Amino acid sequence: MCTAATYKTKDFYFGRTLDYEFSYGDEITVTPRKFPFEFRHMGKRDSHYAIIGMAHVAGGYPLYYDAINEKGVGMAGLNFVGNAVYQAVEAGRDNVAQFEFIPWILGQCADLDEVRALLDRMNLVGTPFSEQLPSAQLHWIIADRNAAITVECMADGMHIHENPVGVLTNNPPFETQMFLLNNYQGLSPKQPENTFAEQLQLQSYSRGMGALGLPGDLSSASRFAKVAFTKMNSKSGDSEAESISQFFHILGSVDQQRGCCEVTDGKYEITLYTSCCNADKGIYYYTTYENHQITGVDMHHCDLDGSELFRYPLVQGEQIHWMN
Repeated sequence: MCTAATYKTKDFYFGRTLDYEFSYGDEITVTPRKFPFEFRHMGKRDSHYAIIGMAHVAGGYPLYYDAINEKGVGMAGLNFVGNAVYQAVEAGRDNVAQFEFIPWILGQCADLDEVRALLDRMNLVGTPFSEQLPSAQLHWIIADRNAAITVECMADGMHIHENPVGVLTNNPPFETQMFLLNNYQGLSPKQPENTFAEQLQLQSYSRGMGALGLPGDLSSASRFAKVAFTKMNSKSGDSEAESISQFFHILGSVDQQRGCCEVTDGKYEITLYTSCCNADKGIYYYTTYENHQITGVDMHHCDLDGSELFRYPLVQGEQIHWMN
């Protein structure tokens, strides 16, 4: 299970947690403008916008989990198991396989208006990458500095939802997640006033009681509400250090610790990594479960006019700054 979010101060930030019980061997991967993408149904594209993100590289192909492009558009795919149903290949439409969706969008779109235009003529199909890597059941958040949308492909077709909170988790579908926020409309970062009964002298006996009732469990719906509340009430300075620090704190509110979410006997879901991308500057920051020190990769330090992938294995192992 995962959580994605957007954040804007002076710059625009985009990122996510990836929560799972094992890693596929993920790497920060920069795809330069001349890397040849061979789409299963849409032919070959030899030129496109440069992309940086987290990917599993299989057979030289970057299978992106989340990424931004050089124009400032971000995109992430999150598990949507039981609800994701992909479309059939249809003549006269842009038929894009699920695993190609991120490079298809980020390779061509400079803003969300261009994303919407591309989606309008697209079918999202279930063509697998390989027998060993079948199509994952996902939905997506796509955003630029001005807005965000959620894309869900279900049994009744593709749905494109405006996403005013700039947050996505997993099930239930996005419209239901947004509706459930109605349950928390009375919450506040301020101390509560007694509206229970004016005859009773009720008191706030602790700080933070304005948010009493905000869920803290690890379910998708609870994480959606928790991150939406945290993000929408978040305050920080607009420097790079203050902004990325605050972003990691926002997603840290739903961090998953080993032992708290058992998926099978002795197997536990954990937050494998947390990402924070400065989409304006093309920088991908991340932490991992074993390494809380923020590591950064700047796409503009690579040759973006090249044709070969740039791959950076994750820095693992806690990095402790000793003071004596």
